[in-house]
Amino acid sequence: MSYILNIDTSESIASICLADDETIYPPAFNNSRNDHAAWLHTAIRTLLQQHELSPANLNAAAVSIGPGSYTGLRVSLSAAKGLCYALDIPLIAVNTLSMVALAALAEAKDLICPMIDARRMEVFTAIYDRQLVEKEKAKALIVDADSFSSLLDSYSILFCGSGSPKLQTILSHSNAAFSTVRANAAHLAKLSYPLFLNKQFADTAYTEPLYIKDFFSGTGKKL
Repeated sequence: MSYILNIDTSESIASICLADDETIYPPAFNNSRNDHAAWLHTAIRTLLQQHELSPANLNAAAVSIGPGSYTGLRVSLSAAKGLCYALDIPLIAVNTLSMVALAALAEAKDLICPMIDARRMEVFTAIYDRQLVEKEKAKALIVDADSFSSLLDSYSILFCGSGSPKLQTILSHSNAAFSTVRANAAHLAKLSYPLFLNKQFADTAYTEPLYIKDFFSGTGKKL
């Protein structure tokens, strides 16, 4: 029996989830983007109490490492690291885009293109196959009507995640499909448990968020 706390504050809706081996318990959510930091620690304590557990029962902490909100990624990683240091448990880091792809996997025919909303017409994206093997690395992309045209001529691509509506408004291709499913910490839990079993842990001291690029605009505002 291994308890893993899964934390995702990478986007506007934050969630946490407790998993006991392959058993994944219902997540807790926070819909206020500017309140993730204040919400998180109280939510973790409440979640553990609901299952009659204490932090000492945790065997690992998993976090969606990015890309995503600059501030959100720092909030979740800081909380996870704090637990790992205090409890002497391993840290598990999961690419947020792979979590988004997993959430929509059942709808995919060929390729999956998770998209995380950035500013204006920009997204953070990657390409995965149905085994969640990364076919194109994570990058920042300004989408337009010709985005992914060469791939779409050969493959069906399922676009998903918070950034996909931007593309949906401008892309019309018979091989393009769009999912409204949104990822949460329960999807993170499905990815973190195999990593735990294989002891694929992140370095608690040196792991940093996967930002992809600078999140600051010219006016100093953050996402």
